[in-house]
Amino acid sequence: MNLKQEILLIEDERNICNFIMTTLRTQDYKVTFAGTAASGLSLAASGCPDLILLDLGLPDMDGLDVIRNIREWSNLPIIVISARTQEQEKVDALDAGADDYITKPFGTSELMARIRTALRRSALNNMSAFAENRYEAANLIIDYEKHIVTVDGKIIHFTQIEYKILTFLARNAGKVITYDTLITHVWGPFADSNNRILRVNMANIRRKMEKNPADPQYIFTEIGIGYRMIDNENL
Repeated sequence: MNLKQEILLIEDERNICNFIMTTLRTQDYKVTFAGTAASGLSLAASGCPDLILLDLGLPDMDGLDVIRNIREWSNLPIIVISARTQEQEKVDALDAGADDYITKPFGTSELMARIRTALRRSALNNMSAFAENRYEAANLIIDYEKHIVTVDGKIIHFTQIEYKILTFLARNAGKVITYDTLITHVWGPFADSNNRILRVNMANIRRKMEKNPADPQYIFTEIGIGYRMIDNENL
């Protein structure tokens, strides 16, 4: 399952949006666009992008507040793209939690290099945090680096959301992950509080990977609490 990396662009200047979106799509990235801070925060929470490109001068909220909001629940890479050139403004953005800062106008090569660096750093941090880049239990194998999931040697295709749920559970194998923890990790603080969206995605995951979804062997439900992935060390 070789998924395109997804970038969320939060920018209100349409000509700049068109330039950036065209550039990213030619480089085989998936791009989602938001013209306001409110819509950007919602998409960041619901769409699970791999990286955010953020303009600071948004019509409804200052970009610094957007960064602080996202950092309350996610460490996904944020690159600021702004016309603000003062050194203190750059420091403020980085201190708020941005990973990088590009001043307008900028060239295509610089933008792509900054994106590659941020994504590479994010991937390395994730690998370092979890020590291993592979999960294996029974006949299930998850290759985090290649984004490939196999069951009995057969590649299983998941959506971005399903894959994020699955890998978070796998990286915490053996532990009970509460509904709220899982929802916050995947969708952020704006998610459906009644767990409906999580239950729908979990049903799809089990349908794809379990021989009998009603009697799962990989992901177990702890009634009223959450889910637990089979511990690969205690098979």
